[in-house]
Amino acid sequence: MLTYLIFALPGLVLALWAQYKVKSTFAKYAQVPTQRGVNGVQAAQWIMDHTNVHVRVDRIQGELTDHYDPRGKVIRLSESSVQNSVASVAVVAHELGHAEQDAQDYAPLKMRGAIVPAVSVSGGIAPMVFMVGAFLNFGPLMLIGALLFSLTTIFALVTLPVEFNASARALRTLESSQLLTAQEMVGAKKVLNAAALTYVAAALQSILILLYYLSASRNNN
Repeated sequence: MLTYLIFALPGLVLALWAQYKVKSTFAKYAQVPTQRGVNGVQAAQWIMDHTNVHVRVDRIQGELTDHYDPRGKVIRLSESSVQNSVASVAVVAHELGHAEQDAQDYAPLKMRGAIVPAVSVSGGIAPMVFMVGAFLNFGPLMLIGALLFSLTTIFALVTLPVEFNASARALRTLESSQLLTAQEMVGAKKVLNAAALTYVAAALQSILILLYYLSASRNNN
């Protein structure tokens, strides 16, 4: 148990900090209206007109549950991202950055999409396989659990360039389309940087857990 905490605690601390940072930063800039007075849906249309990437825009329940669905070619905006604010415009631009990636066949996005089915299965059974191996004191089974979990780690690592690139595209588009003022751009960058930290934390957590699995498997053998 102590060994597990040594591996897992740094990632957990960073994840908690990242969640606090993204929520507090979004909350701050959700209170800052844009000078153009556009809400999230209007911002999406503005950006699509300037990027020539057109997808459907739907609403979704929740807060910060926004995402782009490449299968349906649709971005889904949460209740927190349809208001007139710097934060909502930044989030909308980020999701449209994913749409632009999809339109241009951005390799990391395609790679991430390709491994989603495998990760959906392995992510659920890997811990169980590992724990059964540990309970039986059978190192090879523990190693199989670790290898299954490695797909989750690969997914987390591939997600990093996808998310960073989407944010970079978002900022370039917001600047070139002049949807936000220079001062508002500062806030948009802070919102997107805070969001990026959550993906870094997720990748670190996954790497550390994988290292624990591999270390425990080796020690058992």
